[in-house]
Formats: sequence, structure tokens, C-alpha cells
Amino acid sequence: MKLTPEEFRMLVDQALDEVPEAFLPYLDGLAIDIEPMPDRPTLRSVGMPNPRALLGLYHGTPLTERSVEHPVRYPDRIVIYQDNIQRLCRTRRQIVRQVRTTVLHEIGHHFGLDEDDLEELGYQ
Repeated sequence: MKLTPEEFRMLVDQALDEVPEAFLPYLDGLAIDIEPMPDRPTLRSVGMPNPRALLGLYHGTPLTERSVEHPVRYPDRIVIYQDNIQRLCRTRRQIVRQVRTTVLHEIGHHFGLDEDDLEELGYQ
């Protein structure tokens, strides 16, 4: 199942619409990009040899690790890998669910949640 880039972006936007309003101010300045696949340097940086295994990635400093002692930082960014999600899913409904899970999973990292926390919340 393949979607156009525009259709896929709409699904990412729908997932973002599910973020509770109280959390939205903490997403200011957080870029959410869509790329087809992760590149080799990205895979090396996260220790993943299989380029098809990565569905999304948070680049940044989680809110729980920020400090006034380190005021200079790069903008935070989430990347969602469209080809990998589509390869994993057989139907549009599965893509919708997986995009939602992946977006909320990566936002969870922005808020300082680790893999165990996210699994407990059902965002794995």
C-alpha cells in the first residue's frame, strides 16, 4: 500500500491533532519531517544496521534534560520514514494506525519518555 506524499502528510497532521491541547506549547519549534528512508549516517548514529527497521526518529534534547546551563541547542526534529511504514503495512487502516503510533512515540521521546515508558503506554 502506498500513499502520495500529500496523503501521508495528512496522516501525520491528523496524529498531531490528537496531542492534547495542554501539551501543544511544548511542541513549539519542534519540526516534524517526512523522509522516504533513513540514510546511512543516521542508521550508524542509532546503531541500526537494517534501514527498513526505523519508522521514526527524534533528534534533539528531551524536555526533561534541558537546562539553563546549556542554552545553545539545535532545533528539535522528528523524522517519520514513509517508505518503511508503508512497507510494514498492508492496508490504509494499518498505515493510519502506524503513523499515529510512530508520531506519538517520537513525541514521547521529546517529552523524555524512554522505550519502556512508551511500550507501557502502547506506543511501541
